[in-house]
Amino acid sequence: VYYDVHSLPDYGKLSHKNLEDLESGVRISVDERKKHAADFALWKSAKPGEPFWSSPWSDGRPGWHIECSAMARALLGETIDIHGGGLDLIFPHHENELAQSEGATGKPFVRYWMHNNMLNFGSQKMSKSLGNVRSARAFMSEYNPEIFKYLMLSAHYRSVLDFSPAAIENSIAGLARVYSALAEADRIVNSMDGALADKGSDAGSVAEFKTQVGTALDDDFNTPEALARLFERVRKFNQTARTPGKVTEAKVQAANELLVMAKWFGELMSLFQEPAQEFLVLLDDMLLVKKDLKREEIDKLVQLRGEARASKNFAEADRLRDELQRLGIQVHDGASDTRWEVLK
Repeated sequence: VYYDVHSLPDYGKLSHKNLEDLESGVRISVDERKKHAADFALWKSAKPGEPFWSSPWSDGRPGWHIECSAMARALLGETIDIHGGGLDLIFPHHENELAQSEGATGKPFVRYWMHNNMLNFGSQKMSKSLGNVRSARAFMSEYNPEIFKYLMLSAHYRSVLDFSPAAIENSIAGLARVYSALAEADRIVNSMDGALADKGSDAGSVAEFKTQVGTALDDDFNTPEALARLFERVRKFNQTARTPGKVTEAKVQAANELLVMAKWFGELMSLFQEPAQEFLVLLDDMLLVKKDLKREEIDKLVQLRGEARASKNFAEADRLRDELQRLGIQVHDGASDTRWEVLK
């Protein structure tokens, strides 16, 4: 039993194909029982030895596209809000799913279609035939679920995402930059006392940030743009708070604002939920591996620099600071201690 595509006036509306082009271009075998080359099977007769169901037409089984229409209608109703899937399913699968569903009900089948693009490994499409399939579980066991989530959200869902070493390193660096700022914000807030303890965040600035993120997500779920808005706030925080000297009212307000924004954004995107300093150490260790450095080596250099500063050997302290910077290590001198992290 075939679906007559001519019976639906706007067949091809999802994939933007017309029947004239499909007459010669569709990849199906010629079948004299079809009225048009694009007609697709609703019911197939069972071949010997195949499982089957009885029907008015024959013992057989539903066509490939029917199962999705049946599940959607049974569980979600005749019209559903959002239908997702890969770009490679737009035609013929989703086009035919749409045609048969609207042909059966006479109602719109889907309000919004969201088709995601492909995952690539080293600029090659991930596929079983190429033998480069990698599971999310395997990736997260090697790296971290936070890195996997960030990597997925850093690319628009309709663009190709390349799981290359460079993309993974960029994700680690991006996460580390945010977590570094959150760790510094925590440190500032935890050091508050007296009048500074009452200095909260600017509600107007937080509201503006939420509006910016909401606008980005309303624009076809533009997660890279939403992340860019967060990085703007991280940059502003660093400009205010990453300065020498004591904790000021401006630093406290900047810290509180960033923590409020990151908490809201993180809950929305399922990111930045880890204890900041602990996770920053984990990310720094990953970056150190990439640089072929060991944490103990950096600790020793920082210790020697601290001893040089304490003995007022500033030339040696400057030399060690320059050596650390050459290695990609950023040093933060506090009032009572010195902290370091991998430069981001």
